[in-house]
Amino acid sequence: MLAALSLPRSTFYHRLSRAAADRDAGIKAPEDEEFRASGGRYGYRRAHAALRARGVVASEKRVRRVMREEGLEAARPRRRRYSSYAGEEGRACAPNLLLVDASRDLHDFSAAAPGETMVTDVTEFRLPDDARKVYLSPVIDLYDGDVVSFSAGTSPSKALVSEMLAGAVAAAGGGFTLHSDRGWHYRTPDWVAACGSAGVTRSMSRRGHSPDNAACEGFFGRLKVEFFHGRDWSGWRAEEFIAELSSYIRWYREGRLKAFREGGRTVYDTIRGRRERLGPAA
Repeated sequence: MLAALSLPRSTFYHRLSRAAADRDAGIKAPEDEEFRASGGRYGYRRAHAALRARGVVASEKRVRRVMREEGLEAARPRRRRYSSYAGEEGRACAPNLLLVDASRDLHDFSAAAPGETMVTDVTEFRLPDDARKVYLSPVIDLYDGDVVSFSAGTSPSKALVSEMLAGAVAAAGGGFTLHSDRGWHYRTPDWVAACGSAGVTRSMSRRGHSPDNAACEGFFGRLKVEFFHGRDWSGWRAEEFIAELSSYIRWYREGRLKAFREGGRTVYDTIRGRRERLGPAA
């Protein structure tokens, strides 16, 4: 066939390789746009979902390959260090209501409706050019991972968690179950009284057993990977950082695509968008 066309073999295969390379040209630019728009946080699954929403037809495997070739790689998790545990003596504990089977270390991190069961914890951020640390105290709804309320400051104080609890009660109306670790914040008389007056049922992890609060640990892991690690925070002050952190949490709720199981299939949507789409069913 090449002889009949008077076409050199090398020219044929060169043109063939060029055509194969150009096959991905239609997804490279929109894929790069989606990756940059997410702040470099999207892996290939969410990038694929974002491209589908834009009407770009490409398989998940193809998106993954092009991202790898273009060097578009999301950051990886690192170990969390902060702990608020301060011993047991003289502190009010609560049962672990999320533990289904202690012998198998089996938990139920789900909720049938919004505002039914939530988890909370405190994590810290260290900035290179500010001696102060920044502490974040969020409330995560187990129904869909929504950040119902959060507070941030430069001290892991009672005021920090009190502000978070007040925000959660204002948003959900009280009467929910709130799970935490055994940090000292969650065993003070003020905390116990505030939970009682709002009708909040307390639940606590077992001592030294972080998997009991894995749902909140998971949120912190995503937060650190997508927002904190891999960025140069030189010159940032705590106040500026808190404002940027607040912007990320807003994007996490309203702009970040999340995988949900609906009707036996995986659906990508934002937390806010899904709640609006499902309406009262949410």
